[in-house]
Amino acid sequence: MSAAHTGVPAPLDTRMPTPVPVEEHEACPVSDVLRRIGDKWSVLVIVLLGQRRHRFNELHRGIEGISQRMLTRTLRGLEVDGLVHREVFPTVPPSVEYSLTPLGRTLLEPLSALAGWAVEHHGAIERSRRAHAGAADRDGG
Repeated sequence: MSAAHTGVPAPLDTRMPTPVPVEEHEACPVSDVLRRIGDKWSVLVIVLLGQRRHRFNELHRGIEGISQRMLTRTLRGLEVDGLVHREVFPTVPPSVEYSLTPLGRTLLEPLSALAGWAVEHHGAIERSRRAHAGAADRDGG
């Protein structure tokens, strides 16, 4: 019976050269995307925009601790990657709204799956961290 029929995901093809050449790691599409969404703020912005369109100040108020400069940089990076659309309205002063592009919307499902995995396994990860911290303390380092 195939993985598609059992409900169990097929294993990922994880064959890689050893050692992994720096150029290959740098050019890897997975590494490239993880650099973008793995930063401190991008996932929060994507999740908020997944709910609805937001103006800049709404996003700024919705993410505690992000500076205006960092929010601007995050939005620009997501826009450059084609994940966020920026729309300027000809008002005085001009108003700007941000929304996910169709490509950005396709990221919501894998992010949701990753979030579910993290919640499900967080306890095990924390237990492992405590065990390793205790072992390091006993070993002196």
